[in-house]
This record gives sequence, structure tokens and C-alpha cells, in this order.
Amino acid sequence: MPLSSTPFLRSSRVLVRSLGAAAIALAGFASSAEAEEQEILNVSYDIARELYAALNPVFAENWQAETGETLTIKQSHAGSSKQARAILQGLQADLVTFNQVLDVQILADKGFVAQDWQQKLPNNASPYYSLPAFLVRGGNPKGIEDWDDLTRDDVELVFPNPKTSGNARYTYLAAYAYALDKFGGDEAAAQEFVGKILSNVVVFDTGGRGATTSFVERELGDVLITFEAEVENIRASEDEGAFDRVVPAISLLAEFPVALVDKVADARGSRAVGEAYLDFLYSKDAQEVIAGFNNRVHHPEVVAATADKFPDVRLITVEEVFGSWAEAQETHFGEGGTLDRVFTN
Repeated sequence: MPLSSTPFLRSSRVLVRSLGAAAIALAGFASSAEAEEQEILNVSYDIARELYAALNPVFAENWQAETGETLTIKQSHAGSSKQARAILQGLQADLVTFNQVLDVQILADKGFVAQDWQQKLPNNASPYYSLPAFLVRGGNPKGIEDWDDLTRDDVELVFPNPKTSGNARYTYLAAYAYALDKFGGDEAAAQEFVGKILSNVVVFDTGGRGATTSFVERELGDVLITFEAEVENIRASEDEGAFDRVVPAISLLAEFPVALVDKVADARGSRAVGEAYLDFLYSKDAQEVIAGFNNRVHHPEVVAATADKFPDVRLITVEEVFGSWAEAQETHFGEGGTLDRVFTN
């Protein structure tokens, strides 16, 4: 009997074929399982960590119910401008949820985000908004009421560096706009006013969360200037009466723009889930969560239900006072701009 026909070898060949078929089946199963799992990265500003940690499970549950896919949403948080630079340098963000238009626009200018990104979603692609407000020590011992009080020699301030933080750029522009209103458009007077505020800052952290840590944990300064939402979130997390909120009479509309990072999403095949996530942020369920973190929202029913949480304030826009974010960037935040001159005076 030829060796190739021995029962042992025949059974071995059958076994090999069976194992091969099983391996192919397992590979197919693995591919199928892999296809039913997806992961995206949301790159965001630094004080939004808790907000998106609350939103992500809601969306992931809805996505799985609709598509059958298991979704993992990873988060990255730092100063908004720092995050934009990280994406340009290779951070694989599927979507961004920033706190300032400039930091999305630079991604659009470099081909990472669509040029018409602000027209793709309602409210200039900003699902919620806030404004610069003040957090003061319990009982407001320095009697802080408005921007004028921040120029006093006996008041020490904490807010991030406008060069690295969208949060701080809102503060700077809000103070500048207030001064222009106060002094009838006098640029020199406005610069002097803002210069006094900047000279009272005891520490310029790189981002909003670092500024919060300096004020709350390190107990630096008399006033923390940050988004109203962060002010209220801090108050809710600390002992009752430890801090008070002061909302100035005039402040700046702080939009929180969101966008798909098309260049990454198309390469990773995450466009559908990324777009669905951004749409979700405008839904009633998401807007309720967002308002629960003390952000002002747009959904009419949620606005009505939360109206008593938010004091009235005269909100002005960057466009009204500075023309556009691009003009504000060039005039105030660019190399040798007004901010640099005010800092050095």
C-alpha cells in the first residue's frame, strides 16, 4: 500500500482540511465581530471632560439600539488651541467639540475640516453656549459685581492664558468689549482697562481646568473668571456656600463649536457615526444633559424648563464688536497684536 494512502495520513489530511475550514470560519467570525465594534475619538476642551463622560453612554446606547454596533467613545481634553495643534500634528480625532471658532477654523484652513463646517449644523455648529462669569469666595468678601471691580488694586484674578486657551480669549474679549461700551469706543481707554485686569492675574494657566485648580485647590486669587457653566459646576461640587457666582451686566456670547474631522473620519471609516454623534448633541435628550452641566442650550423645551437657572445678561457677540473671529485673531491675538502690547505695557 502506498504510503500516501495509509489511514493515518488520510485522516491527517482530513484533519488539516477541517482545521483550515475552522480557521477560515473563525476569521470570518472575528471580522464580523470587528465590524460590529467601532471606536471614535472626541477631542475637546479641558473643562468638558465630565460633560462628555455623561453624554457618551447615552449616545452609545442609542447607536447600538439603531445599528447593532458596539461603540467606544474615547475622550481627549486640554486647552482648545493646544488640541487643534495636536490634531495638525497627528492626533487622530474623529470629531472635535471645542470652545472657540478659531480652533476649528484652523483645522478647516489646513484641510482637516470642511470649509463650510459652520453651515452643516444649527446655530453656527454650536449646540450650546455660555459666557464669561466670575467665581468668588463664599460671601463675596471683595464685593465683586462687575468688570470694573476686576481692575482694583486689592483684587487678584485667576484665568488661563489667552495665547493657549479659548476660554481665556473669551474673557479677554469680553473685558475689552465691556470697556469699549463703557468708554464710548475709545480704544486707548479699553486697552488701559484690560491692561489693569491682566496685571491683576496671579497665575496664567494653560487651560480652564488648570485655572480652576489654581483657584479652588491652591486657593490663589479672589476671582476666577471662566465660563458660567464651569462656575456653577464648581459650586455644585464644593461645600454649600464655599463659592458664589457673579454674572456681569455685559458679557460675551461663548459658542461651543463642533465639527467632524473629515480627513480622519474618512480614513478611519467613522463618518457615519461621527455625524450621528454631532446631530445627537442637538437632541432633547442630549440638551437636557448639557443643561444639567449648566450650559445654556437651544432646544425650546429644555430652554423653558431651565430658564430659572440662568440670570439675565446682555450678551454681545464677537461679530458685533470685533468684526469676526478672524479679525479678532489678527488684531488681538496675532504676533505683535493688541494682547501682546497690553501684556508688555
